[in-house]
Parts: sequence; C-alpha cells; structure tokens
Amino acid sequence: MLKKMSQVGTWLKAKTANRRGQNTVEYLLMLTVVVGVVLVSGAMLKKFMPTLFNNIQQMITGAAGQMGSGGGS
Repeated sequence: MLKKMSQVGTWLKAKTANRRGQNTVEYLLMLTVVVGVVLVSGAMLKKFMPTLFNNIQQMITGAAGQMGSGGGS
C-alpha cells in the first residue's frame, strides 16, 4: 500500500513539474483573448466614434456660446 502511494506521489510530482510551461501557455492564451476582444470592440465602435465626437463638439460649442452670451444665471 505504501509503495503504491509512493508511486502516486512520484507520478503527481512528475505531472506538476512541467507546470511552469503550462502557466506560460495559459497566460498567452488569455492575452490573445484580451487582444482579440479589444480589436473586435474597436472595429465595432469605429462606426460610432465620428458621431460621438461630433455630438461632444456640438455640446461644448453650445455651452461655450451660452457662457459667452451671458446665458448663465
């Protein structure tokens, strides 16, 4: 029984000894997923960015016009 447990322990040590390479691969896969999500979301938002910036510019221009004309309090 002890011999079998020793064999299991040796087998587990051998399986976990190469864990460093496995961690590297896992981190690279996570990095790939994150980069993919950023690229896809950037491509999807590209259509809406000009409209968004135009709306912001109009809001700033309108607010500056109101301040210049005494439209405040």
